[in-house]
Amino acid sequence: MSLSKRDFCAASLVAATTLALAPSAMAQKKAAAPLEDIVFGGSIPLTGVFAFAGIGIDAGIKDYLTILNESGGVAGRKVKYVAEDTAYKVDQSMAAFKKITSQNKVSLYYADSTGFVKAVNPELERVGSVLMTGASFAKEISNAQKYPLQFMMGPDYSEMVSILLQYIAKTKPGAKVALVYSDTEFGKDPVEAARADTKKLGLNLVTEIVTPPGSVDVSAEVVKLRRAAPDYTIFHGYVSAPIPEFINQARGQGLQTQFMGTFWSMDKTTVMRMGPNADGFLGVMPYRYYDDTDGKAPMLDKIRKMRPEYQSTAYIQGFLAAMLLTEAAKRTLAQGNELNGKNLKTALSSIRNFDTGGLIGVPLSIKGNSIPIGRIYKADFKQQKMVPASDWISLQQ
Repeated sequence: MSLSKRDFCAASLVAATTLALAPSAMAQKKAAAPLEDIVFGGSIPLTGVFAFAGIGIDAGIKDYLTILNESGGVAGRKVKYVAEDTAYKVDQSMAAFKKITSQNKVSLYYADSTGFVKAVNPELERVGSVLMTGASFAKEISNAQKYPLQFMMGPDYSEMVSILLQYIAKTKPGAKVALVYSDTEFGKDPVEAARADTKKLGLNLVTEIVTPPGSVDVSAEVVKLRRAAPDYTIFHGYVSAPIPEFINQARGQGLQTQFMGTFWSMDKTTVMRMGPNADGFLGVMPYRYYDDTDGKAPMLDKIRKMRPEYQSTAYIQGFLAAMLLTEAAKRTLAQGNELNGKNLKTALSSIRNFDTGGLIGVPLSIKGNSIPIGRIYKADFKQQKMVPASDWISLQQ
């Protein structure tokens, strides 16, 4: 039976319409497909000698990514956190990096140590797809030409000591300063810069004392310190021991020097364990403490609701690391660029007057591999708190 002209035209119209709609339906189906996750990798020391920090760092990263993902992620993409325990060993950190990057398309990464950061740098440049930050504040890492795909979460160790020295010069011009540091790469890192800064600031570096890491008997060193009679004594290259023993022996011998520390000896729990003789202990901190309640840090209010118990400075560092790494990803995608190491670093370096929710107490601008901003805090044993002893000090030009 043959089709009439009218029937033929109607059939042709239906067929044409069906063909026209097919690509549109396919496009809608494709658009509805979930966006690819952005992967945030981590070599995290959840066991071993640095676990006290690694556990806090891990929790801080997870909490910020929870907040971020619940608010829509990065350009509609969720951020997936993939971490491995490294026990703070460089070979395990390298193995974790290779495993995570071989199994995932990783864009962002947290590194657990200076040793790992140095070891992984050639691989990081070879891969070219990852932007990295981590626990290291080593001065070498602040060299953006040597470490183009890395940055650090605060001032490097030399900048930390410089912030302390600036505070000293303002508080007591011409003061006598002692530097006590461990006989390690960590301990020696800021020494050369400290010598130059004391001269530049008109301070008098009266003695340098070097000890084995974690040494117990410091009686001879305390005698040397007492003879030098410094107004301020800066410890660097330690977490705790032998700082409490130094303080107790020095106070027992009547030495009235003001003791000071850098980041890894400045968590509240670490300082309070030093004992009552460390009341008034001063140190530099790039971030606000968890229990800072001056009302100028709304992000701390969010953190305290999520975790009502005290969170360490390592937790705040992990939280901020996730914030800044994902901010770099946001800016990269907003420019229509691929998420690779070079583009992410360029986006990170575009950050100007960024609000961290008060975790860093001044608007943040990133101009290199470090963030040379800090504040002097003082131990108050009566309140069991670290309280501000200065305004925020920035070394940025």
